[in-house]
Amino acid sequence: MAELKTVGKPMRKKDAMNLLLGKPAFVEDVTPRDCLVVKVLRSPHAHALIRTINTDIAMKVPGMVAIYTYKDVPNKRFTTAGQTYPEPSPHDRLILDQRVRFVGDAVAILAGENEKAVEKAMKLIKVDYEVLPAVLDPHTAKDNPILVHPEENWEALCPVGADNKRNLCATETCGEGDVDQVLADCDVVIDHVWHTKPCQQAMMETFRTYTEIDPYGRLHVISSTQIVFHVRRILALALDIPKSKIHVEKPRIGGGFGAKQSVVAEIYPAFVTWKTGRAARLIYTRQECQTAGSPRHEMEVHVRLGADNNGKIRAMDVYTLSNTGAYSEHGPTTVGLSGHKSIPLYTGSLEAFRFAYDVVYTNVQAAGAYRGYGATQGIFAVESAVNELADRLGIDPVKLREQNMVREGMTMPAYYNEPANACALDRCLARCKEIFHWDEKFPVRDMGNGKVRAAGVAMAMQGSGISGVDVGSATVKLSDDGFYNLTIGAADMGTGCDTILAQMVAECMDCDLDNVAVFGADSDASPYDSGSYASSTTYVTGKAVEKACEQLKEQLCKLAAETLGCQPGDVEFTGKSVCRCDGTAEMTLAELATRSQCSNTTAVQATATHSSPVSPPPFMVGMAEIELDKETGSVTVLDYKAVVDCGTPINPNLARVQTEGGIVQGIGMALFEDVTYSDKGRILEDSLMQYKIPTRLDMGHLQVEFESSYEPTGPFGAKSIGEIVINTPSPAIAQAVYRATGLWFRELPITPEKILMGMRSKQA
Repeated sequence: MAELKTVGKPMRKKDAMNLLLGKPAFVEDVTPRDCLVVKVLRSPHAHALIRTINTDIAMKVPGMVAIYTYKDVPNKRFTTAGQTYPEPSPHDRLILDQRVRFVGDAVAILAGENEKAVEKAMKLIKVDYEVLPAVLDPHTAKDNPILVHPEENWEALCPVGADNKRNLCATETCGEGDVDQVLADCDVVIDHVWHTKPCQQAMMETFRTYTEIDPYGRLHVISSTQIVFHVRRILALALDIPKSKIHVEKPRIGGGFGAKQSVVAEIYPAFVTWKTGRAARLIYTRQECQTAGSPRHEMEVHVRLGADNNGKIRAMDVYTLSNTGAYSEHGPTTVGLSGHKSIPLYTGSLEAFRFAYDVVYTNVQAAGAYRGYGATQGIFAVESAVNELADRLGIDPVKLREQNMVREGMTMPAYYNEPANACALDRCLARCKEIFHWDEKFPVRDMGNGKVRAAGVAMAMQGSGISGVDVGSATVKLSDDGFYNLTIGAADMGTGCDTILAQMVAECMDCDLDNVAVFGADSDASPYDSGSYASSTTYVTGKAVEKACEQLKEQLCKLAAETLGCQPGDVEFTGKSVCRCDGTAEMTLAELATRSQCSNTTAVQATATHSSPVSPPPFMVGMAEIELDKETGSVTVLDYKAVVDCGTPINPNLARVQTEGGIVQGIGMALFEDVTYSDKGRILEDSLMQYKIPTRLDMGHLQVEFESSYEPTGPFGAKSIGEIVINTPSPAIAQAVYRATGLWFRELPITPEKILMGMRSKQA
């Protein structure tokens, strides 16, 4: 392959300087301030029917414009999950419903001239609730006589096993071989349940949306979202208006991590604007993000893992119970990754596998998308089981993985029978072992001051977009003076996709990165794109960019040939110009741009669309060294080494930052971040005072390296990286804690209190 000039190089993000200088970029910066303030009155009950709701006194507050209740909204059920139509998530929501299904569910929408008026009015609304029994335990939800969704107009558009009369959002069983027979024949069987709680994305910019009626009478939505086209479709359904009446765009996004793959905030100001004709804005408080957002799905993963005495893993049986909460958002799709992105890691030796799951409705906050998207939960369980197996057999856990891991060229039955065409997992493991100094750090070291040091390891895989579903598109245009405009529908949420896709244009068109201007994402102006989720942007949209550039070269050659009086085959694109192959004439890009603007019928732009029938997995190995204080139970992460196979890293700097950020989030999930409920279903950690996220002081020393493979279906051999990076810390740290204490912790987070109580129970 020819030497690449831009791809694979550590280019600075296009917006880095403006962000560093605090230039206006986000929803609140780029929208007018003289608009209606919108807020939502929320339910204090986990499950209730609204008998009556009186807004008369509240509406007398000076500055109040409107208060809407369930009586004012269309009776059109929808899902807020940003997914390709037909959505796998059942349509089970109304904008406002007479039945409220969790503490924090929407009861009324208030709109006023200022925040003070709205907050005062909210306190004056009188609601009479009929409090109903609630389903708070996911173990008892399935076939419970208390139904979270008894309504008759509940609808499942896809055959995911959903049944609202059983509190089932989804269910499925798949597998290969006789699992029970092989397990019965195994020398050793690990059989445990691992539990991961909901996790909050805790992005810096909370959910927020601005809406107005544009000069053409259309609803114009400016929102911090990852999914402009899905927002348009969902709003159209919820408001019962044509999609043609809605225009959605996003400015810079202050973090998403999957939270903004759901229509969390958009619906309420949109409804206000459509009803009143006035501009409106809703900004979620941090408390609302914590209690009425879209956290990671709580999952309980039961793993039965069978092996022989030599460490050959022969069978794996995985059952996942997933708690989708009060609504279906992403429930049917996240759960699949808990098995399909964990079991295939051990394709090298597996004789049989089974993967089954139930996704249940309960009366707690609805879950949604979060980086890792179900794989995180499943990998915590499966990798922990493998580490327990290694301990049981007295085999080094690195050696055990070397014996059993998937390798390049293997077909993965548990991953939809996709082949591992590009897999450097073996090299990732070897390199991580080397830079971590595994042989020296794996033995437990007593520091002589009541503290011990220990280490753990984990592997992970993910995907690159949703195979056979996700669509990416890009438009590349030659503009005045010979620079290029790249228009995309994918959303840069700090990931740097604007820069990465521009690097691909620069590489394809043989120009400087500064010569590519990027615009997106706008439902009116951008070509259709599923959105920025499922680690799809680099792999899927990147391939569309590659295709568009090839088409544009053909168009430029055609225009140049027409002008030079020859055939398109007689000219060639050189990057700076199109010249005749015999060297007798040429046209610069600037000349071609000017030529295209007068008496021309050849477009100097190209739009391409791409969808992939496969989703090649990236792979990763992580190793953690901790120091555990036996007097307090506190755990300090000292060192974390990670080696990632993401195919060709388009921008190593941005890939490294992605990896480091995901590792830190994973450390938070493993050690700090906790969601608990009162006996009435109220979330107790409703602010960042109670919900502890990791800081720079909690991450230890991070080192990230890449072992590149070449994915033939990806742009320049690239795969994804955005999600896999969060998956290894939890099992690696859990193993390190076991090594330090002799205790396996199978529920996250592993807090000092749990460790200390566990050690005391062990001593007793």
